[in-house]
Amino acid sequence: MDQRAYTAEEVDAAVQRLADPGRLAHASEVVTHAAPSLAAVLDAALAEGGWFGPAHDDQVRRAAEGGGLVERCQAVERLVVEQTRVGMLVGVAVGFQLSRELEGGDPGPADGDAR
Repeated sequence: MDQRAYTAEEVDAAVQRLADPGRLAHASEVVTHAAPSLAAVLDAALAEGGWFGPAHDDQVRRAAEGGGLVERCQAVERLVVEQTRVGMLVGVAVGFQLSRELEGGDPGPADGDAR
């Protein structure tokens, strides 16, 4: 099954439609059902991408140890914000591929290359 490319305008319009609270009701039910399995997929994707490991551990240690209380709190806040961004980006990628799987069973690239 060929996957079509989406234009920036199509993506913008789709994101705008998601602003309607009712649009996410069914998706929320599906995600709630699949949350444990999706969490495992997200954790694996983050680990494979190198987001967690020695570099991350070092950042956490430096945030906890460095400077006074204000500086440590700021460092922890920056780390949480960055982790949230990365988690969201990887989560969107997982969701995007899950949508493809549900639509047509696309196995995706076996060797991890992007399409």
